[in-house]
Amino acid sequence: MDWENPFLFQTTALYQLAALPFAVLFRYLCTSRNLSINSRYVFLLVGGFILAGAAMGYYAWLVFASAFCSLTVIHSADLQQVHKRAFFFQMTWQTLCHLWLHYKEYYLQETACPRFFITLSALMLMTQKVTSLALDIHEKKVRIWLPDAEKESLGWHHFQALPFCTYLLSFPTLLGGPLRSFNQFQTWIKYSKRTSSSQCYIWAAAQKGLGALILSLLKNIVKGYICSRADLTDCTHFGCIYVMWTSALVFRLTYYSNWMVDESLFIAAGLGLKLGCDHCMGTADGALMDTDIWTLETTNMIAVFTRTWNKSTAQWLRRLIFQRSKSHPLLATFAFSAWWHGLHPGQVFGFLCWAVMVEADYCFHRFFSSVANSQPQKLVYQSLTWCHTQLVVAYIITAVEMRGLSILWWLSFSYNSFFPLVYIISLLFLAKKRVLSSTDPHLHTS
Repeated sequence: MDWENPFLFQTTALYQLAALPFAVLFRYLCTSRNLSINSRYVFLLVGGFILAGAAMGYYAWLVFASAFCSLTVIHSADLQQVHKRAFFFQMTWQTLCHLWLHYKEYYLQETACPRFFITLSALMLMTQKVTSLALDIHEKKVRIWLPDAEKESLGWHHFQALPFCTYLLSFPTLLGGPLRSFNQFQTWIKYSKRTSSSQCYIWAAAQKGLGALILSLLKNIVKGYICSRADLTDCTHFGCIYVMWTSALVFRLTYYSNWMVDESLFIAAGLGLKLGCDHCMGTADGALMDTDIWTLETTNMIAVFTRTWNKSTAQWLRRLIFQRSKSHPLLATFAFSAWWHGLHPGQVFGFLCWAVMVEADYCFHRFFSSVANSQPQKLVYQSLTWCHTQLVVAYIITAVEMRGLSILWWLSFSYNSFFPLVYIISLLFLAKKRVLSSTDPHLHTS
């Protein structure tokens, strides 16, 4: 077992855990009404500055520059252009930072500082918040331009800028956490009603933290006792399938653990409250959270896995790209996801493969679910498709997380490629069958 980290968590999660007491304090001060609305914004914003400095060091200026420049762009653009300009600036800034990482890793053959990786992760989250805010303004869900008479009032710039800056840089959402709209964020900040459920949300946050600890322990067990016995690229024949699946399992457990830590901080700060509920629910509003491990691990459909994996990000991609693409929205969404993640070779391959797998998944299940009629047939169908989904997902996650060309070469020429090939062949066969059926004159006779 890997006991190198005595706390079992990754570095980012440790900073999130360190911020947890301050989130509880913030929630307590809000419910006891010891903080005014503006003081709440200042508390979260100052906490964001401190957390960024502690976690990112001098790289924090990249995040601060991104936030303040994005707000400048948003304030200076008109209603019709605000989304495009904010999107262009933020993605350009993030891409330049990713290109610097490429230069360090692929040209200089150097390993980047861990703080820089934390900064890149925070920049990706910043892109989500900036583009979400810009879309809300573009769709007139958020009001930012006021009449000249109101603009001339004393302190207008202060009161307008403070909520937006806090939304982008508040410490509970700086390094992780579900993406929520600016209006939801504002509502949570202004809500200060003391209810009997306040202690239940603290308990819910504690449950998330305990779950994250258990998952981190399980991840270290898998990593120490299973993955250490086989090298990823030295395996042969069918042993490669086992190695790929266990390696992907480590990555999935890492994601689950980190998401639960993020959600624990999110809930503890009161940013996931189910408003208007005066009785103890025992948990926060589950619909607002990213982690749904049960669905992810039991579904037999890649499409369902895709919608459930990091749910708030999936909803953001759907709103930002899928619903706004005029042609091939699925491919455009996954291509943008590869760009957003950094355009490493494994990421480009993995996300494009993911897009094909989702498209094939729809056709595959639409056809074979109608074939399986009896209960035993349905059980066999669901069991086989669950196994296949697990292995295809493992294939994609391994490509995306390992990123390098050597892993792509190994995946392409190992037995692991059999599983995505099954879906690709099924997609081609079913698409051809659908075309033949639509052109068959016998099917169109009355």
